[in-house]
Amino acid sequence: MENYISTNARPYEIVSESAYAKLMRNVYLWMALALVVTGMSAYYVAHSPAIQQVIFSNLIVFWGLIIGELALVFALNAMINRISFTTAGLMFVGYSLMNGVLLSSIFVVYTDESIASVFLITAGTFGAMAVVGSFIKKDLSAVGRIFIMALIGIIIATVVNMFLRSDGLTMILNYLGVLVFVGLTAYDAQKIKMMLQAHGTSVNESTMKIALLGSLSLYLDFINLFLYLLRIFGARRD
Repeated sequence: MENYISTNARPYEIVSESAYAKLMRNVYLWMALALVVTGMSAYYVAHSPAIQQVIFSNLIVFWGLIIGELALVFALNAMINRISFTTAGLMFVGYSLMNGVLLSSIFVVYTDESIASVFLITAGTFGAMAVVGSFIKKDLSAVGRIFIMALIGIIIATVVNMFLRSDGLTMILNYLGVLVFVGLTAYDAQKIKMMLQAHGTSVNESTMKIALLGSLSLYLDFINLFLYLLRIFGARRD
């Protein structure tokens, strides 16, 4: 009996570790693909004056895109257990595409060189913090809650500053935004790792949905970190 248990426990352990490793790879692969979709759509729209005219000169279209992408994110999180993985994946792609269309404006404001350099800075910072979050022993749950509350404060302060138009406050918020999303990257990386370790004993539709939501979280961390860094280091066009 002892030999029987021993020989059967090892294959199960290998299968579990293999499933977890595959799901973790998918998290970062899907995030990377979403960033590619966002980057390509942003670049295409930025170099198409006709499309830019339609989007940024028509308030209905512009706000429709903003409301549409917010609705997609909330719907994806709320309906993830009731929709298929394929539908969830298409919603993620649709969100990254719409986000790219809206982010095309950065190519008008900032030089291509500074966008590329800030993207590399973001990738390095994000990668380092994702590694920290994945391997650190300390539970980051309490720290994550602090950063989430800080993010809410930044959003409120940003709305207020739309009326104050304070350059000093804007710069402070930009630096705070970088700090918050650096912390959230580590927190989300650890949270995704713990969720997949708890549920990722096999690769199925349920665990792939968990990985997809993890990809969305990290994608949002990357995009927001990039935008805050761009506001600080980006070189504006003349």
